[in-house]
Amino acid sequence: MRHEDWDGVVDLMERVVGEDDLLPSVVFGVRTTVREVAGLAPADIAGHTRALLAAATRALAARRGPTETELSFVAELGHTRARQGVPIEAVLGAIHVAERAIWSRAREAAAAAGIEARLLLDVRELYDDWAEAVRARLIQAHRAAGTGRAAGAGDRDPTILRRLLEGGSAAALAAAEAGLPVTGGLWVLVARPDGGLERSLREQPQALTGHFDGLLVGVSAQAPGARAAPTGSAAGLAGPAEPEELGTVRRLALAALTAAESTGRRGLVHIADVAVLAAVAERADLSAVLTGRHRAAWGALGAQAEPVALAVRAWLEAGRDVASAAERLFVHPNTVRNRVQRFTDVTGIDPFDTFGALNAWWLCRIRLGAGEPG
Repeated sequence: MRHEDWDGVVDLMERVVGEDDLLPSVVFGVRTTVREVAGLAPADIAGHTRALLAAATRALAARRGPTETELSFVAELGHTRARQGVPIEAVLGAIHVAERAIWSRAREAAAAAGIEARLLLDVRELYDDWAEAVRARLIQAHRAAGTGRAAGAGDRDPTILRRLLEGGSAAALAAAEAGLPVTGGLWVLVARPDGGLERSLREQPQALTGHFDGLLVGVSAQAPGARAAPTGSAAGLAGPAEPEELGTVRRLALAALTAAESTGRRGLVHIADVAVLAAVAERADLSAVLTGRHRAAWGALGAQAEPVALAVRAWLEAGRDVASAAERLFVHPNTVRNRVQRFTDVTGIDPFDTFGALNAWWLCRIRLGAGEPG
């Protein structure tokens, strides 16, 4: 088959798989035809079906068999159905019902598009090879679970969570494997290890939690509530996003945590609430330029450089409230006023201007080493 012919049939399959009414129709057919799965939640059936369809389509496009990542997902499906008490015959029957519906649509779409039947048959043959390997792994995993040889969920969770957090195409399979929705968005939380926070996350429905690089990381189907982070601690949050994007979302949640800690914030902090602070922290090159521009000003302040920086930063973070900044620093309000004026005189930055305030805060933050004022 010519390359362009193959691409044309694969494009057709992708369009069929992407039709809005396909999944609801397949789920309805499976639940009404296979009695043993009728009691499963429609979202459960839809999530696994969607992930299998996506994996099969990728395999057809690349003209290959299943990857080990895809087979790992299939094995987890086998474990899950065995734990749910669904016989392997029913699992295979449900897959057969779904395949029949999808290929029926594909034949109709191919005829309407003028694609020769032999071309669709070639693609079907490759799919059958892919599906045969998938069925073999599914049966093996289901039997292993039934005889107690399957690994415990606790052993699998860290591996699944790591695959989720890597993002990319494998993340959708990992999400389905973990029982998380593969569409509709997932949330990522990053925090310092804290027993109370971890317990709160584990109590959430549809959530995975683990420790990575010394941090507590959680992925959940719903945004954690404001009470998730215990009083006195901070947690960075990002999302919602599709599984494929979780690599980036994890970095954003970590940036939110860093920004929250740098300004003394507590509780759950979404990256959107500290977007400017996170961006500032990421631009070491601009920090160096800003510092270089005002190095002489700090030199002119001499021993008063750090007290001035503390006052300006505290004053800005208090919404330019002199009394609040003075209380925070244990100084007289006039001391705060004098130090803010001194900063303005030597740097030429107007902290009452919107952008001047941001530059002033950033410059003082750099001077203080990004620690907490006072």
